Amino acid sequence: MTTTAAQTIPGYVVGTWTIDPTHSEIGFSVRHMMVSKVRGKFTSFSGEIVTGESLLDSSVTATIDLGSIDTGNPDRDKHIRAADFLQVDQYRTMSFRSTAVRRDGDHYALDGELTLKAVTRPITLRLDLGGFATDPRAGTRAGATAVGRLNRRDFGVDFSTILEAGVVVVGDQVDLQIEIEAKLNT
Repeated sequence: MTTTAAQTIPGYVVGTWTIDPTHSEIGFSVRHMMVSKVRGKFTSFSGEIVTGESLLDSSVTATIDLGSIDTGNPDRDKHIRAADFLQVDQYRTMSFRSTAVRRDGDHYALDGELTLKAVTRPITLRLDLGGFATDPRAGTRAGATAVGRLNRRDFGVDFSTILEAGVVVVGDQVDLQIEIEAKLNT
């Protein structure tokens, strides 16, 4: 007997969903001078989620406008958009395409391919379903949280200034924190 996601996840809805950027956030943090973390987010992005009969048959695609980076400091944002980091004048977007959804203990894992600066690498995000709800004004909604980590150097983001004490200015590991709310397409 096959068990569908609708039978095992309360309120589960099969369909195609559009990510709602007003109620979603794509954030990140990275070590600064190895003593603290700088946090930021991208304010412009879009994407689609397709929930299958089984959650394991679902998929996600997303595109992020790299020029929309916001760390709360306009000078730093300008530097991150420049050639030392993202080269936004040449590479306007970053994209994600899932390749699999699978169980991973008490959570799900979302495997996919991340493309940044014309480099595509595999990435796995830990996925926690927030649930499904009916919004009388906006239809049906779904929510999820995803977290992951990437090495910025794997994508050609090689800025590596070292301070006099031998401390790097920016760490290599970038932690991703993603909160998604999506609306069911009608």
